[in-house]
Amino acid sequence: MIAVGTPFAGNEIDLDAVREVTRAIGTALRGRSRYHVVVVKSTVVPGTTRSVVVPLLEQASGKQAGRDFGVGVNPEFLTEGQAVEDFMSPDRLVLGAADERVHDALERLYAAVPREVPRLRTDTTTAELIKYASNALLATAISFANEIADVCTALGDADVVDVMHGVHLSRYLTPLGADGTPVRAPIASFLEAGCGFGGSCLPKDLRALTAHAAGLGVRLPVLEAVLRTNEARSDALLDLLRPGLAELRDARVTVLGLAFKPDTDDVRESPAVPIIERLLREGASVTVHDPVVRMLPEELRGDSHRVALAASLEESLSAADAVVLVTRWDDYREVPKLLAAMEPPPLFVDGRRMLDKREFARYAGIGT
Repeated sequence: MIAVGTPFAGNEIDLDAVREVTRAIGTALRGRSRYHVVVVKSTVVPGTTRSVVVPLLEQASGKQAGRDFGVGVNPEFLTEGQAVEDFMSPDRLVLGAADERVHDALERLYAAVPREVPRLRTDTTTAELIKYASNALLATAISFANEIADVCTALGDADVVDVMHGVHLSRYLTPLGADGTPVRAPIASFLEAGCGFGGSCLPKDLRALTAHAAGLGVRLPVLEAVLRTNEARSDALLDLLRPGLAELRDARVTVLGLAFKPDTDDVRESPAVPIIERLLREGASVTVHDPVVRMLPEELRGDSHRVALAASLEESLSAADAVVLVTRWDDYREVPKLLAAMEPPPLFVDGRRMLDKREFARYAGIGT
């Protein structure tokens, strides 16, 4: 199983780790007479297994794919923060291969998975593209909700939380269960407005897919717009701050959350980073709190003398003129009570719309 990182490097994904481990596997196969199956789990652009992995394996092993060894693609669909649960209870198994012998080997690998879990047998290139298409759909849903939020903000008397709740009630998103009760589809959680998506998958995979498609002579204007919309979320958040403060220069702003999502300490592509960078450019003084992240992201370490990392939630709020919520940690449900005890109360900007706006004396939120 090849399961190494494939970061996006400028105009394409970096396959150095894939190439290195593929050569090592090929070298190991050279001295083996028994048939083996090599499976790519890393997220790679469509065609990579066929055009990169197979030739390297054949070169290093001196053997022929399809005859002496098999090659497959088995993308993973794991949510960070609940990866073990997702692995043990997958929603689907995508089994990519060029021949039935590899498909059968992959079926045996997952024999313990209940038979009701759908299994899709397909070729390697299709399997590679399924992973990208799946992530692109989720990112598109997020940016769609954020564009609706911008319309709500411009209208002034519409709230994106209510709008999206009405959308969620559609049978497409809330079908009826076997007993007739409504069941909310998991994808509905991506149709909620906020300050943008981050992490090691969605931004990277969208950039990789649009760049790869461009190399094939194909424009992806919808996905290009999804990225642009996401990149603009930090500006949208600052636009909510400005009316509530005399000016951002010398304002004391607390940012709640560094991880790109709750239940992880991953700060890769975190929306908090561009928000903090913009606050610093505007001359604000920034204090940051996160329940599990104990070190500033690499992008902010050069500004560590201007960004304070608070040890506790109470400490982070103590001198704030404004508080910006970026990550949906349950710890932050204590914020209304803590801010209510402060005089004067700071402006609260809800970048995730997770708290009730009626609980704040001074409130601004995405899509209000």
